[in-house]
Amino acid sequence: MFPFAGGSASSFHAYSAALSSRFRVLCVQYPGRQDRVREALVDDVRELAGGVLADITELDDRPLAFFGHSMGAVVAFEAAHMLRRTTGRVPERLFASGRAAPSRSARPTTPLVHTMSDTELTAHLRESGATDPRVAADSALLSYALPSVRSDYRAIETYRCPPGRRIACPVTVLAGDRDPLVPLENAAAWAEHTSAGCELLAFPGGDHFFLLSARDRVVEVITDRLAPASASADGRKARHVGP
Repeated sequence: MFPFAGGSASSFHAYSAALSSRFRVLCVQYPGRQDRVREALVDDVRELAGGVLADITELDDRPLAFFGHSMGAVVAFEAAHMLRRTTGRVPERLFASGRAAPSRSARPTTPLVHTMSDTELTAHLRESGATDPRVAADSALLSYALPSVRSDYRAIETYRCPPGRRIACPVTVLAGDRDPLVPLENAAAWAEHTSAGCELLAFPGGDHFFLLSARDRVVEVITDRLAPASASADGRKARHVGP
């Protein structure tokens, strides 16, 4: 599972707990936070994806599925592209949550978020709902998270998807129908980036962090979409969802 801007592996703790009876859930820890706090922050999407790929290649050959929220969806997309290019492996499915398609930008902000002052950035995160509301509500925690948030925003705001880039696995797009950052038409454009089919699931009343309020439903979607492949893998241990 690939975290959003400013997020960490622990951001998906509840999802890991809910899915672990069916799948082996692995959550990405980007450099510069929590147990990797001494490592330099990385402000480039492809470099983040490349770092994850190094860990993926050390896994066994059990089927893989990727889930990414917001910035994490684009990192997962690039990781899936790199995985096939370097190893020939293709994830069973990419779950792209709360993010416009790679060829589409989120609603523009002036100035760019990563160039804002700390005061402006803090206000933007709270007013736009662009960060985990649990973090936004805690001033001390938000202040601690600002360096990683700024680095992640620099990564996603400077990212440019190469024309025509596609992955070879199905994509399930999850979006809040009231997300001010991701218009549904931009979420639907993920269909342009896969050769294996795309579906868009809109969550009624959902904002950018619908994955918190609609966790049970999102877990149902993940489990349902992976059930066929899971059944075919019976007797081969649990599947990976992540990394």
